[in-house]
Amino acid sequence: MKPSENDLLNKRRAGILLHVTSLPGPNRTGDLGQDAYYFVDFLHKAGVTVWQTLPLGMTHADGSPYQCLSAHAGNPDLINIDWLITQGWLQLTDKCQDCQGSEKFNKSCLINKAYQGFLKRANQTDKDDFAKFCQDKAFWLDDFALFLALRVEFNNQSWSQWPGHLKERDSKAIKEARCRLVHAIDSIKFEQYVFFRQWMALKAYANAKGVLLFGDIPIFVSYDSADVWANRDVFKLNDNGDMLVVAGVPPDYFSETGQRWGNPHYNWTFLKKTGFNWWLERMHTQLEQFDILRIDHFRGLEAAWEIPAHEPTAKQGEWVKAPGKALLNAIKADLGAIPLVAEDLGIITNEVIELRDEFHLPGMKILHFAFGGGPDNPYLPNNYEKNCVVYTGTHDNDTSLGWVGQLSENEKKHVYEYLGNPVASLQCALIQAALASVANLAIIPMQDILELGSEHRMNTPGTTVGNWQWRFQWEQLTTERAARLAHLVELFNRN
Repeated sequence: MKPSENDLLNKRRAGILLHVTSLPGPNRTGDLGQDAYYFVDFLHKAGVTVWQTLPLGMTHADGSPYQCLSAHAGNPDLINIDWLITQGWLQLTDKCQDCQGSEKFNKSCLINKAYQGFLKRANQTDKDDFAKFCQDKAFWLDDFALFLALRVEFNNQSWSQWPGHLKERDSKAIKEARCRLVHAIDSIKFEQYVFFRQWMALKAYANAKGVLLFGDIPIFVSYDSADVWANRDVFKLNDNGDMLVVAGVPPDYFSETGQRWGNPHYNWTFLKKTGFNWWLERMHTQLEQFDILRIDHFRGLEAAWEIPAHEPTAKQGEWVKAPGKALLNAIKADLGAIPLVAEDLGIITNEVIELRDEFHLPGMKILHFAFGGGPDNPYLPNNYEKNCVVYTGTHDNDTSLGWVGQLSENEKKHVYEYLGNPVASLQCALIQAALASVANLAIIPMQDILELGSEHRMNTPGTTVGNWQWRFQWEQLTTERAARLAHLVELFNRN
């Protein structure tokens, strides 16, 4: 893919990083309701043309969008319930005791009731649309709906703990389960229909306002997922379906023991034999939802860190080669020149750089990483090329205000000097430096726009408590902050 083929990424743009769950609103988590549209309006007014989110998948109990139950399915927690009421499928009187209250709020219960209302009251156009959705998405939806219905039946146990005939997908057992759980399966399909319909409506609104949606693809999928249960040949598992090796990264900036993610590794031999069909189907789903895509942990397409499954940390492991060039060629042959960004942070070798550059993919530059080392630090703006994406920090970093607070006085002096001794606060100067750089795309986390401290960070790598919960409030977005952002976007020709 030549740069000229990727027009979306070959223009000076500004973007904001904000996951949907972090939107304001009256419910326990941000969703696809009115506040999402207000956020698009804010972006449009500021001249910001890119909204980057985290993955939209259905999470496990820890809430991490990088460990999902499906590589295709959307997260029902993002569904806006009020929309179901306006459609006439859910009545206010349908809310039972289990559906209400901040602690007891059960969105799936409400969506199931909306499905019953849909069957009774939906017009034929909507019913035909639902039928078409089920048909078009059958390649993943049929297995996912059955998987989720079984998972609920077995008290959310991993599929590896299910009775043997279902764990092994015995054809007779699968057929019987589809019949026995038909109502739950249909309701789950409806849930996905509502999610996709709401998301695609938001995408159409954003695009009409000149705002592009930028999505994130975790390179690996969760072991406890419909993908692994239904496609065991795609992954490195033993005959019993257990993982012999798990994914992660060795010790690095984020963790002295590395990061043991616990995801299964791909059986690249099988994937190559099948023309990477599983990956191509995954890309089709993501490109329907987003205008731009980031491949998280891009270096894993060149070589991935394989950790023996019995190891408690990521210290012990080895780099194992992956056929990234063949995969990217297959994606290009199937989908053409698509706007992909390579998350190339961490331990990056010349081979990874060559793979990224061969396909002209923009890599990532993080300003929080720029001021250690010498003048050849690749994260310093004077070392950028246009074909890259610059961030002050990502969802895995502290906020810029929190980052500044951890610097020594000498370190602050060095950063100030590099940035031209600005009058603005250091965290605001970082935003200006990102927007002023030659990078085609500059992304600022919403926390930095709002000048928030460490208690507002989204995720702390290597920890499992207190992550993915941050939300902003509209009163934090003062008129002055919004105006300053709009001014900088215009000043540096990013609108």
